[in-house]
Amino acid sequence: MAKMMIRIRSRDGLERVTIDNPNPRLTIAQLKSTIESQLRVPIPNQTLSTNQNLLLAKTPSDVSKFTDMTNPQTLISTLGIAHGSMIYLSYEGQRTVVGPKFVPSGSFGRKMTMDDLIAKQMRVTRQENPYCEMVSFDRDAANAFQNYVNESLVFAVKRGGIMYGTVSPEGKVEVDFIYEPPQQGTEEVLILLRDPGEEKLVDAIAMGLGMRKVGFIFTQTIGQNKKDYTMSNVEVLQAAELQAEGDLKEWVTAIVKLEVNEEGGADVHFEAFQMSDMCIRLFKEGWFEREIGKDVDPKLSRMKKDVVVGGKDTKEVDNDFFLVVVKIFDHQGPLSSIFPIENRITPVTMKALKNHLDRTRSLPFVKRISDFHLLLLVARFLDVNADVPALAQCVQTQMAVPEGYQLLIESMASAS
Repeated sequence: MAKMMIRIRSRDGLERVTIDNPNPRLTIAQLKSTIESQLRVPIPNQTLSTNQNLLLAKTPSDVSKFTDMTNPQTLISTLGIAHGSMIYLSYEGQRTVVGPKFVPSGSFGRKMTMDDLIAKQMRVTRQENPYCEMVSFDRDAANAFQNYVNESLVFAVKRGGIMYGTVSPEGKVEVDFIYEPPQQGTEEVLILLRDPGEEKLVDAIAMGLGMRKVGFIFTQTIGQNKKDYTMSNVEVLQAAELQAEGDLKEWVTAIVKLEVNEEGGADVHFEAFQMSDMCIRLFKEGWFEREIGKDVDPKLSRMKKDVVVGGKDTKEVDNDFFLVVVKIFDHQGPLSSIFPIENRITPVTMKALKNHLDRTRSLPFVKRISDFHLLLLVARFLDVNADVPALAQCVQTQMAVPEGYQLLIESMASAS
């Protein structure tokens, strides 16, 4: 049976809808009907667009400007939408998401004992010690990230990246490269428009290098510096979601911001945290309010039910309760970070590959390609399961690159 899968990005993250036996004349009306039945968003509440900026629209009038998918009779094929395509969904109101069935503990009607009541209370306390003994940043990778934010974005909009590296048995995390996914940043919100195909390439490169995802890094803007919090409630939710997805007990969240120094100048400052076990548990069990109104103090996370903090029942928890401080160091890792970086304002082209190879002509070929961002560009033209890890392994071991790969990379560069 033929199926069509379309990826839907909304304020709730990335989801998918599946259409059985897709008709070549599938209309927007039929797509909206599928979204209603599979994602529980009523058709009248839906606004669809192929433009990712829809997710940054803050008012109904902003949303109404996205008109490319308003005509219900338009064929989705005329918009270039096919199997695997990504579209963007904005909707009003709340969703009713059908969750898994569960069986309550104990028999129906059983009286609650004091032990039962205590067990049902969620007590939020601080976690003193991180699982991550320390985090060390590759100096070049950290510098390439903060330089762009400082000089090109001037800390006016948020920027984020996923950190890759290694974890020692003692819990020391070394960050050796930062992958910057497609994204949209405003002064207070960072939307990661993650591309599963591209991330598969990134993970294949990391595997060949003997590395893995180890954390999330993001910037705070100049506007946020005037606010009285370490992390906002929106940032806590995003960090918790990525740490839960990362499924690594040493996972690190790093913040980069500008701070005024003693001479009145501005210094770029790094901080590192782990989200506490309690934070991740509350996130996984669905205690956090995901819809954050403008009236909510950003230094407080709002819960759907009362939790116990300091002996008092409350629905609002100071975000600092969820943060476990991690010590920061730096090191010189095995990779360079001089190649242009993906998904920034200026697209990376084969011309950049040619310029890089010309500049580094005096070095051994394996040294010339020992840069994650270069490997990501080249990986788009290689087999993700075999060639990408094999080429990355050459870089990890600094062994000679097989002639076939070298010829392919040089021909890609010369074709620019």
